[in-house]
Amino acid sequence: MSEPDVRFARLRLIRSANVGPVSYMQLVARFGGAAAALDALPDLARRGGGRTPVIADERMVVREIAQVEKLGARYLFRDDADYPPLLDQLDNAPAALILRGDSALMARPCIAMVGARNASAAACRFARQLSQGLAGQGLTVVSGLARGIDTQAHIGAIDGGTAGVIASGIDIAFPPENAELQEAVANRGLLIAEQPPGTEPRARHFPYRNRIIAGLSLGTVVVEAAPKSGSLITARLAGEAGREVMAVPGSPLDPRAQGCNMLIREGATLVQSAADIIEMIRPIDARAVRSPSSSFGGAPPAADASDVERRNVAGLLGPVPVAVDELIRQSGHAPAAVQTVLLELELAGRLERHAGGRVSLA
Repeated sequence: MSEPDVRFARLRLIRSANVGPVSYMQLVARFGGAAAALDALPDLARRGGGRTPVIADERMVVREIAQVEKLGARYLFRDDADYPPLLDQLDNAPAALILRGDSALMARPCIAMVGARNASAAACRFARQLSQGLAGQGLTVVSGLARGIDTQAHIGAIDGGTAGVIASGIDIAFPPENAELQEAVANRGLLIAEQPPGTEPRARHFPYRNRIIAGLSLGTVVVEAAPKSGSLITARLAGEAGREVMAVPGSPLDPRAQGCNMLIREGATLVQSAADIIEMIRPIDARAVRSPSSSFGGAPPAADASDVERRNVAGLLGPVPVAVDELIRQSGHAPAAVQTVLLELELAGRLERHAGGRVSLA
């Protein structure tokens, strides 16, 4: 197959129902390519006890590619040479990203900066100064183009290097008042989306966006965050990925500072300046940025699994997420066989994957 045909098949596989980032990589590894994986989807879903998955219509994929080109954007697939090595270390790293702007910014050391949407004026000013200082030292500041701290992080770093990761399609600005800032990030920095063009942001999209923000970065800095906020989810994802978690302390009288103070109490690094952040990430940045990873969620699936293996693994699953390693230990089956059963269940629409390599029944 020609290179355009290969990339077309990859995108069609990614856009097919029940194919997530982990199952995409496992399918490609097992069948040697996306085209062969597409042919195998119906049989795999049948073995998982579900309906035949809806394979993405070729005309829909053609329209999406044309729209991406019209927007001046491009695709970056996970097995492309310039896919960010740090992001590739995540088991559930996006199989494809849509980019507008300078993709070289992802090759620089990246720091995520997140925080409250209703941040205080003092926190907004501090975030802007902090991101300006980081960008001035050659770091890329990554954030999510939300109100509050995200907005100030991008404004502070716009002249030195910033990347915005959005939960919508590359052509949709959210919140609407940040449309001008989003366009500035695309023109002077880098704009990143995982969803196809035209996709309106939904609540389920934001955790996926947050994992990209954390995955691209050597560390995540939280500047004001309420307990149980999306910013703390990003910090948790960063910690699970083995990255630095940092927080700016605040007054215990301000509810917006409770999340940051809690992170510091639990072991996050207290930061008061850009120098504090640089000190945390400099000793590891050369090894972390230059060391690619080919991990995609454990052993590749085996050629097949027996009915006994299917029953045993499915019997261990429930609505509570459990680590795949625990399923392997308790079932006593080979890792490849367990991965095969999980892949079949996911394609059948019966399995849901969670952060940290955990799975549950859908």
